[in-house]
Amino acid sequence: MRKKIQVGNKLIGDGEPTFVIAEIGINHNGSVENAKKLIDISKTCGCDAVKFQKRTVDVVYTKEELAMPRPNHFGDTNGDLKRGLEFGYDQYKEIDEYCKAKDILWFASCWDEASVDFIEQFNPPCYKVASASLTDDNLLKHTKTTGKPILLSTGMSSQEEIDRALEILGDNVVLFHCTSTYPTDLEEINLKVITKYRNKYDFPIGFSGHERGVTTTVIAAAMGANSIERHITFDRTMWGSDHAASLEPQGLFRLVRDIRQIPIVMGDGQKVVYDSEKPIIKKLRRVKGNKNATKV
Repeated sequence: MRKKIQVGNKLIGDGEPTFVIAEIGINHNGSVENAKKLIDISKTCGCDAVKFQKRTVDVVYTKEELAMPRPNHFGDTNGDLKRGLEFGYDQYKEIDEYCKAKDILWFASCWDEASVDFIEQFNPPCYKVASASLTDDNLLKHTKTTGKPILLSTGMSSQEEIDRALEILGDNVVLFHCTSTYPTDLEEINLKVITKYRNKYDFPIGFSGHERGVTTTVIAAAMGANSIERHITFDRTMWGSDHAASLEPQGLFRLVRDIRQIPIVMGDGQKVVYDSEKPIIKKLRRVKGNKNATKV
């Protein structure tokens, strides 16, 4: 029996509805009001959770990186941008209360230990470890100490690095296939990795997509991805590094709608003649049944 993982009031695993995560990330562009609107869109479309990103800027980035010129809405340097995109306690408290009122789960990808401690104040149902953090042993160990389920993305990681991370994290994990390019070219999506992961591991497997459109992600769910994660935005042309690889509201609606239809169209595998077909038999078949069929 494949393991299932409890995330809040939801179960992730075979036989359960696909756990759909709308990643707001930093696509709020530093505005809590934008974040709330994206939460509303996610809830309306039928997502199970929204996800943010949390960094301690001076820990995650070097002084040189932060000092690099990068004109933006918050100033002239990369540091101005990174700090401008980070929410503090008051903003996350507002988001926490808003998500509870809307009855939608929220959590975050934490890029450093202090960010884990910060988000833990809000008792999230789980944590996400981004692909960039998969080889950060200290962060993995610290995140594990929360006792919460961990959703692990595997972009830009070798099989050896993935197995090392899983050795640290244990089995309270949902493992996400991912390619860390934004947007991802079709020939680099490699959905057969989902099948490989399902054969190799007994915990739930997910798919974190950065491709254009929704078709590939729907196929991933049909292949057995128990959880789906996609970035969302109001408009893919907005300024910011993640918008171009995100789904706009109509795309998110179509994605969730199509994923929810998968169990219906897959059926139970038993070949039957449906009642709706019987009038068609009378109308269209010259020979009915097998009694007059030629035996080979």
